[in-house]
Amino acid sequence: MNIDDTVVFRIYKPTRTATQSGLGNTRFWYLKIEPESYYIEPLMGWVGSKNPKKQVLLKFDSLEKAIFYARKHNIKYIIEIPKDIKRRPKSYASNFISNHY
Repeated sequence: MNIDDTVVFRIYKPTRTATQSGLGNTRFWYLKIEPESYYIEPLMGWVGSKNPKKQVLLKFDSLEKAIFYARKHNIKYIIEIPKDIKRRPKSYASNFISNHY
């Protein structure tokens, strides 16, 4: 893989979506190119880029595998470590408990 020295990839673990309570699609690590400059097409106003590498998205089972891949191919990378989530257990019955008199 012939990568330009100015290109930086990002290794990250996606967060859960705000509209869902499940943690689906959050167990994998992704290697994605950092966004570069883009242009706006003057007639229609579409946003575009002349870099096809922008569409590359690689999925890994662990952070170590993603780092190993990046080092093997001499890719500059940035790691984004996800924040720990504190989950408080809630029960459905607590919606109906009245604390005011």
